[in-house]
Amino acid sequence: MDSDIHIILFVISLVANLFSAFAGGGAGLIQLPALLFLGLPFGVALATHKVASVALGIGATTRHLREGGLSLAFSLFMLATGLPGVVLGASLILQIPDQSARTALGVLTIGLGIYSYLRPLLGLVHAPRHRTPGGYIAGGAGLFIIGVLNGSLTSGTGLFVTIWLVQWFGFDYKRAVAFTLVLVGIFWNGGGALTLGLLSEIRWSWLPALVAGSFLGGYLGAHLAIAKGSRWIKTAYEVISILVGLSLIFF
Repeated sequence: MDSDIHIILFVISLVANLFSAFAGGGAGLIQLPALLFLGLPFGVALATHKVASVALGIGATTRHLREGGLSLAFSLFMLATGLPGVVLGASLILQIPDQSARTALGVLTIGLGIYSYLRPLLGLVHAPRHRTPGGYIAGGAGLFIIGVLNGSLTSGTGLFVTIWLVQWFGFDYKRAVAFTLVLVGIFWNGGGALTLGLLSEIRWSWLPALVAGSFLGGYLGAHLAIAKGSRWIKTAYEVISILVGLSLIFF
């Protein structure tokens, strides 16, 4: 690969992950199709994208940890409930055709953006709820299902985690995005990358540019989210959700 291709990969990764870190998901909207367009088979592109997305989580974490506010107990809860789903989803995706599932997921993702738009106050105030044993069981089941989607259909599933934390647990968008980027970005995507790497192949020669762009984009996007707050994040979330949904349906 010549230097021009590495520059293209870096720019694609930087833009995709900056918007993802700001909106709480959606890096796969740009990055995964770009890898496919550049010639990688789907399984290889997915595994390579997952590894690069871990750098997004690390970059965002570097910025969010300076702000504090990430509960260790809730972080462990998200890992315990979501990671098994991620491993299951990553194991299944290489065995089944996914176009029908991608179309259904695309419609649902568009619905999330519209739902958030139609509820102007959603996610603007941090109002914790469902913090009972039954609430955690139901919330954990939702995270497990989203984990399966994250491991298999990579585009936009961070958006599902963000809206689930807002809708079910009462997070504001700013706090929900922080949890999504740290837990999904590093650990869920890391688990998916490891599983796909064992079952498929990772294009290691493409990773330096992708990782550099993901890390920088994650840091800058997290900084932008912290600076702008929940109202701006909500708008970005709605736009990215609709774009991701259209991408899943038509590409």
